[in-house]
Amino acid sequence: MAGSSAPRGRKRAEKDGERLFDRELEALPPELRWREWMMRAEAVIFASAEPVTRDMLARVVGKDCSIDLLIEDLRLELAGRPYELVSVAGGWQHRSRPAYADAIRASAAPTRGVRAALSEFEMMVLMAVGYYQPITRADLGRIFGKEVSRDTIAAVRSAGFIASGPRSPTPGAPYTYVTTRHFLSTFGMETLRDLPDIEALEDAGLLGPEPLLDDPFAADAEADEE
Repeated sequence: MAGSSAPRGRKRAEKDGERLFDRELEALPPELRWREWMMRAEAVIFASAEPVTRDMLARVVGKDCSIDLLIEDLRLELAGRPYELVSVAGGWQHRSRPAYADAIRASAAPTRGVRAALSEFEMMVLMAVGYYQPITRADLGRIFGKEVSRDTIAAVRSAGFIASGPRSPTPGAPYTYVTTRHFLSTFGMETLRDLPDIEALEDAGLLGPEPLLDDPFAADAEADEE
């Protein structure tokens, strides 16, 4: 029937579109082929709102193209520009160079990488999740000496910085919270290993000398925690 043939037609068109996209560019001489792959990679990275992964780039270049060499050449080409190609959250993204941060702030121009407006306490909760994940809401309460409300958790979640993690092995098996790729991307980190050392934060006066939490799962958690 007409209704059942339409989806098949769309799928066939999508497959045809995949075949029509020439990744290999065999008709081009090697130098022009490499240049086109570079242009494609830069276009994808420029257009993407999130870091572009190796797999994403592999979809637009030939199977024998070295992604690492491609990124290296793109970085060299941007050496004299006020922005650069950085490795964040398991991918690559264009970022303005730190030397131009003051000029960007002085311009008051809206930027693509604006961090969500979190309160000071919400930022502290986010920091605790970053260092002690997976962590429950009850354990966050132990860190701060007061209950961390569900509204606070919801605000940090809605900003895209945390998500639900595995259930805790404590009574009631409450949900834990972990950081997201968006967290890494926003704060310019490639992995969680890039988090500042806690001792460095203490030296800077941002943390007291006492450990925040010895055992994230030591406290009894609320059975109905979400």
